Amino acid sequence: MKPFSYERALSPAQAAAAVAARPGARFLAGGTNLLDLMKLQIETPTHLVDVNGLALDKIEATADGGLRIGALVRNADLAADARVRRDYGVLSRALVAGASGQLRNMATTAGNLLQRTRCPYFYDTNMPCNKRVPGSGCSALGGFSRLHAIVGSSEACIATHPSDMAVALRALDATVETVRGDGATRVIPIADFHRLPGNTPHIDTNLHAGELITSVTLPRPVGGTQLYHKVRDRASYAFAIVSVAAIIQRDGTGRVALGGVSHKPWRVEAAESEMPRGARAVAAGLLAGAQPTHENAFKVPLAERTLAAVMNQARS
Repeated sequence: MKPFSYERALSPAQAAAAVAARPGARFLAGGTNLLDLMKLQIETPTHLVDVNGLALDKIEATADGGLRIGALVRNADLAADARVRRDYGVLSRALVAGASGQLRNMATTAGNLLQRTRCPYFYDTNMPCNKRVPGSGCSALGGFSRLHAIVGSSEACIATHPSDMAVALRALDATVETVRGDGATRVIPIADFHRLPGNTPHIDTNLHAGELITSVTLPRPVGGTQLYHKVRDRASYAFAIVSVAAIIQRDGTGRVALGGVSHKPWRVEAAESEMPRGARAVAAGLLAGAQPTHENAFKVPLAERTLAAVMNQARS
């Protein structure tokens, strides 16, 4: 691990200003991903701004009947919250599927959204990776690609986003609230928060330099049967090969988001109009234009079958 300086933030705006003012500075919360990357010298921040002392650890009702989740709310607390379990079951289920109890006790809401890909070439500093070293190439193209993206990828990167929570938030139409160093705030729809790789796969989100996530807001509950199903290589905690977050109403309409298939949580609203026709029609819309590799082409039928299983469970 390379040397770095450290400070504790006194306010959200002061934290944002401190990071914006120093190139290479990063926020530190739970550290469940950042500290591992620092040990491997994949992330080499020159300065850490600890935000754990900020009052961003509450789950509060909003005026319109939704919930505002503080950026520092731990995943375990969010999954266990009675309001989340009752009204946003897809989120609670996704969080429990996402990691071990020990990690959920430390991981934060904002950190979950910001975690980096688990592509093995990103973690291997001996291999070219455009996400780690822009312009160096993508080793997954022509390499081991079984777990990689099948939609929304580019010639620069075919990595997937690892979060389960973010997939559920995409189905729920959550918004991300932020603050900058000058105190200016912003609300970002979750659909616009993460980026597709394009030619800049090292830029994961649309946050500006030094912009700090302060909360995630859920709109008022939409009801329906809410399910999260995750297909993985082992029954214990592993990243998704394919996951489905679904909210299905009694009339057969609903929302669907996929994980494990793209650089960001994947949802195509136009495909959801096909839900009364069945999983095959929905999957055709969700995965239109898919470009799998020879090693992960199985994800296309797997996504359809996983979606079918979720839809059948919701209707049973």
